[in-house]
Amino acid sequence: MRILISADMEGATGVTWPDDVLPGASQWERCRSLFTSDVNAAVLGFHDGGADEVIINEAHWTMRNLLLEQLDERAQLLTGRHKALSMVEGVQHGDVDGIAFVGYHAGAGMEGVLAHTYLANQITGVWLNDVPASEGLLNARVVAEYGVPVVLVTGDDVACEDALGYAPEALKVAVKDHVSRYAAVCRTPARTAADIRAAAKEAASLAVRHEPVRGGPFTVAVEFDAEHLAMAATVVPGVERIGQRKVAYTSETMYEGIRAFKAVTTIVSAAVEEKYG
Repeated sequence: MRILISADMEGATGVTWPDDVLPGASQWERCRSLFTSDVNAAVLGFHDGGADEVIINEAHWTMRNLLLEQLDERAQLLTGRHKALSMVEGVQHGDVDGIAFVGYHAGAGMEGVLAHTYLANQITGVWLNDVPASEGLLNARVVAEYGVPVVLVTGDDVACEDALGYAPEALKVAVKDHVSRYAAVCRTPARTAADIRAAAKEAASLAVRHEPVRGGPFTVAVEFDAEHLAMAATVVPGVERIGQRKVAYTSETMYEGIRAFKAVTTIVSAAVEEKYG
């Protein structure tokens, strides 16, 4: 059994504000250890449940945040960027039986600790076929095309509730309870590690490949916080404006859809000025 972990940081134990997750910020180094603890607990739990191999795909910011030296020696870490499928890189090779979303969070425009979708601030909403979409939903639709089930989701309580919509059978572990965008009631790392390990052990039984789900076409709509960002996004072929601050595009597969989304966010990031956004 081979498990892939997609590891994001905003939904990690103890993380509540930007300085916890921005490389080089005041609390980032401390929170790297907390993030690694969550991921390592999942690694241990999946091996407890019978996994032969667990590979971790770093999915946060520079994708160089996890501490390799703190991971169980059986784990493998895919760190750095750029990758064809970004947050779920590795799922496309036909050898993954189940995927875990560790450290996930709610989407842009939603409640939730550090809620966003790919970009920290500029995106105010994302919709997939008219349904509000988090990174979890987008990535779940991608992995479904490869017959890989989402078996575990960890993050704040809002992220776990969001996961009920895209991975109802997956085990969920809330490591903190949302109070506001920058505040949460946090459990200790000892407690969350135990909870994640136990859930991962149980989730291993759900890691059974299924027939690929071809659910297209997929229409992705993205709303920004400024008009010029919508204009910038239309540089990507197939992306059209559907409002003053909103664009949309349609892809036949989510493989194409997530790659187009990455292109849009990359272009938009480059269009943001330091002071005025």
